[in-house]
Amino acid sequence: MEVKDIMAEPVLVDKSDTISHALDIMDKKGIRRLLVKHDDKLLGVLTMRNLTRELGTRKKGSKPASSLHVATAISDNYVKVLPDTKVTDAITLMINNGGVVVVVENEQILGWVTPNEILKNNNFKGYAGEIMQKNPIVAGPADRVSHVRRMMLDNNIGRIPIMEGDKIVGMVTEKDIAKAMRSFRDLVEGSKQESRIKNLIVEDIMKMGVKTVYTNTSTSDAAKMMLEENFGGLPVVNLEGQMVGLITRRSIIRGMVQ
Repeated sequence: MEVKDIMAEPVLVDKSDTISHALDIMDKKGIRRLLVKHDDKLLGVLTMRNLTRELGTRKKGSKPASSLHVATAISDNYVKVLPDTKVTDAITLMINNGGVVVVVENEQILGWVTPNEILKNNNFKGYAGEIMQKNPIVAGPADRVSHVRRMMLDNNIGRIPIMEGDKIVGMVTEKDIAKAMRSFRDLVEGSKQESRIKNLIVEDIMKMGVKTVYTNTSTSDAAKMMLEENFGGLPVVNLEGQMVGLITRRSIIRGMVQ
C-alpha cells in the first residue's frame, strides 16, 4: 500500500491568518493540526501544541488571540514524501520525526497522512496493555492550569488524566488549555490576566465522564473508539478499574513499528 492510497486532503491556513481563526477551524472540523501556506508555498504545520505554547507565553503580553498571527506559531514538524512512498516507510518517518507526512509531487501538495489515516487503514494486533504508556503523568482537579500546561510542553504530551486518589475524574487536553488561554486573552483585561490565570484550576476546564479501555481490550477496538469519538488517547485500566496506563494514537503506531 502506498501513501496515495490512504492520504487525506489537508486543511490549510495562511500564515497571515489569526490564531483565533485557526482555532475556530480546528474546533469546527475536530482536528488537531493545519498546514500553513503563503503564496502557494508550504511553510509548515500549526498544531494544537504550538497554540498551547503560544497562547500561554508572556512574551506576547496581553494581546488577544484575534491579533496574533499563525506565522508566530508555525513548526517544521513534518516530512515530505512522494505519492508512491510505501505506507510502512511513511509510518517509520512519522515515528522518527514525531510529526505528519505531507504528500507532494512537483512541489504541489497532494495530501497528507496523520495518525488518523494510519488508524483508519490498518488492522492492529495485540492488546492495549501491551503498547500503553505505563505510569503516565497525571494531575489533580485543584492543580493550576498553568502548571498542567507546563507539564504538557516539557514532556511533549497532548493530554493528562486527572486523578482524585486512585479514581479518574477527568481529562485535560492541549485543546482545553489552548481554548482556556484564548478566552483569557480575549475576555480578561491585560493587567489582570496574570493573576486571573494563576487562579484558574484544572477542575474549571477538565472534561469529565472519561471513557477508558481495559488492558485486555484489543488494540483494534481501542483504535476504533478513538476514531469514533475523536479522542487522541484513552486511559487504560485493569480489571479492578485502576488506571495503569495511557494509550494514544501515536503509541499504537509505535507498536506497529516495533
